[in-house]
Amino acid sequence: MSETAQDGKTIAIISYITLIGWIIALVMHQSNKTSLGAYHIRQMLGLMLISLAISLVGRVLGIAMILWILNIGLLVFWVLGLVSAVQGEEKPVPIIGPMFQDWFKGVA
Repeated sequence: MSETAQDGKTIAIISYITLIGWIIALVMHQSNKTSLGAYHIRQMLGLMLISLAISLVGRVLGIAMILWILNIGLLVFWVLGLVSAVQGEEKPVPIIGPMFQDWFKGVA
């Protein structure tokens, strides 16, 4: 694997490690842009924003059980995204992943 491909894979993996990891990945990506890094930065941005929306709706509506189930689903999507990054693949998370690539095409 070339050094650039390895850097892209590293950035992709780091992007899935909390908000701080995402910010670090975004900064690292600015000096060494790869399609794999950009792809996973956009995927994780989408997952973080969906998580934030679920949390806000949960606080406003107070329907904890339904939102708890949605958060479990989001956790599964996060794991699938992380596995895709570890394998060096540009594979979207199910259902919402392709939309993230379209919505956030200007990011990274």
